[in-house]
Amino acid sequence: MRRTVLASLLAATTALTLAFTMPSRAAEDAVVIPAPAVDAAPASGIQTAVLAGGCFWGVQGVFQHTAGVVNAVSGYAGGTKATADYQTVSSGRTGHAESVEIKYDPKKISYGKILQIYFSVVHDPTQLNRQGPDVGPQYRSAIFTTSDEQKKVAEAYIAQLNSAKVFNKPIVTKIGALEAFYPAEAYHQDYLTLHPNQPYIAYNDIPKVENLKKLFADNYIEKPTLVNASKATN
Repeated sequence: MRRTVLASLLAATTALTLAFTMPSRAAEDAVVIPAPAVDAAPASGIQTAVLAGGCFWGVQGVFQHTAGVVNAVSGYAGGTKATADYQTVSSGRTGHAESVEIKYDPKKISYGKILQIYFSVVHDPTQLNRQGPDVGPQYRSAIFTTSDEQKKVAEAYIAQLNSAKVFNKPIVTKIGALEAFYPAEAYHQDYLTLHPNQPYIAYNDIPKVENLKKLFADNYIEKPTLVNASKATN
């Protein structure tokens, strides 16, 4: 079921009904995992990571609360520019995955730490072509690498986590070189911050930010780094 359908159905109910009918946990629980044994070498200048892990609202929201991230933009990766719009991507036939482009300062957070947060609190990397209530290849778990070093770190980390059996099932995350990233429509940006009480966000995504604060306290910032705020200051 697409999240838009789920959200409209849930919004039609009262808050009291939601309180009694919804389980007391989010669709994906956080998993405590070890830090990567292999990480990117220290670097200077802003770096880019592109990750897909289900609905981009929650992925963006988590990294907007992550220290060292200077911008996190929801968008599409894996397909062509001609099909990089929400309605078309939602068909599941474009090759795109809902993704987030993360610009970060490697002096404040490493690529490996970003991946640790991604695998631990952002999504469940063992779900194939789905995440929680959202089903289809556009919601797949994928890492779009921007360098050979990122590819090496990501592959080594997945092998490490699978070997340690920190998840009940094997990780299905795909790794591939980033060909292009296309920002999503304006109304998708900063969605978690702008709509914290929307049922889909409250149930599926706010718990991810809470898990970030709990499991990665040293990497958590209370005030999110928003796309709209970044544009206003440029």
